[in-house]
Amino acid sequence: MSKLWDTRDEYLLKWLIARDFSVTEAEKMLRASLVWRQANGIDEILKWNPPEVLLKYFSYGKVGYDKFHSPVFICAQGQMDLRGILQSVTKKDFMRYQHYATEKGNKEMLEEYLKSGKNKYCQLTLISDMEHLSMKQMTYKPVMDTGLEKAKVYEANYPENLRRIFIINVPKFFTVMYNFMRPFMHQVTLDKVKIFGTNKEEWTAALLEEIEAENLPLHYGGTMVDPDGDPKCPSKLNIGGQVPYSYYMSNSAPVVKDYMETMNLIAGAGGFKKLKYKIDVAYSVLRWEFMTEGGDIGFRVYYKSAEDGTVDLIPLSRVESHLVTEECDFICVKPGKYVVMFDNTFSLLRPKKLRYYIVVNPPAPGSPTTSEVRMRETFANDPAV
Repeated sequence: MSKLWDTRDEYLLKWLIARDFSVTEAEKMLRASLVWRQANGIDEILKWNPPEVLLKYFSYGKVGYDKFHSPVFICAQGQMDLRGILQSVTKKDFMRYQHYATEKGNKEMLEEYLKSGKNKYCQLTLISDMEHLSMKQMTYKPVMDTGLEKAKVYEANYPENLRRIFIINVPKFFTVMYNFMRPFMHQVTLDKVKIFGTNKEEWTAALLEEIEAENLPLHYGGTMVDPDGDPKCPSKLNIGGQVPYSYYMSNSAPVVKDYMETMNLIAGAGGFKKLKYKIDVAYSVLRWEFMTEGGDIGFRVYYKSAEDGTVDLIPLSRVESHLVTEECDFICVKPGKYVVMFDNTFSLLRPKKLRYYIVVNPPAPGSPTTSEVRMRETFANDPAV
């Protein structure tokens, strides 16, 4: 971190804003961050060479500047295969890449300010595009864990880095996930977030209020296109995409664990099994691990009640659990019957051996929190959750 960046009044002001202008709390926060930087080698991180899979498949890129001279970054969150990425790199390297990208952006902002005198607070605008986001991606435990850790690290070490966050093309189930993250975000940050559904006219108008059309790809309501006419501007923005299995850290069969149970599923009709769990306490956590021999397996989790009927929590999809152990959990916001289903009916010839472990854990200490109450209300009013 540059000494200029370290000592400028504008930089120090960020820490004061983050702690409601309490000098004592701001100093405490800054000192803790300096310790974190030293412990994680952040000042030297731009010398690091990130793994190829992150450079190729993690969606992020600067497309221009907004009307306040802040650089505009876009993340095509819904297009990213975070499950594949997190099976191709260690969690340590994944988190290190988040720090790397942030530090790289901060360095560029500081250099631009020193050159032009604009954007002296070195803030950025982020557009997070949730189009094509799936529950399968969002509920994968490593995705949830790293997402929560990213939010905590960013709040603790990069205060006031964000001028505005636009979250667009938001599916209905995202509300629950966002409310889960809210307690770990400072109110100052929350006030900068603007969330939009799939109405393109609505979010395009909001973007153009703060960003000139020439600084936005045509796909996002602007006028910018790539030299070949591509409206998404992949030359500036890494779009993401499916991670090839060749990047996975292990292409051999996952290791069976002693505590797992075994189930055989025949091929074709009748080749499915439903495991039912009665949840009596709200906010209990349904957690699972499973792997298969013989190929992939269909997997579904749903909730049933007289009031709501059947509600898919994880819609039926095929999981490559013969390559990597599937691990995830789900907060059961409402008491009731939860069903975990394994399905091999799509396979006409190949039976599957399933190794699995499913457990219901009690709510985290102190539940329900305020955010979880919001989650409960969202769950009750949103049949798509």
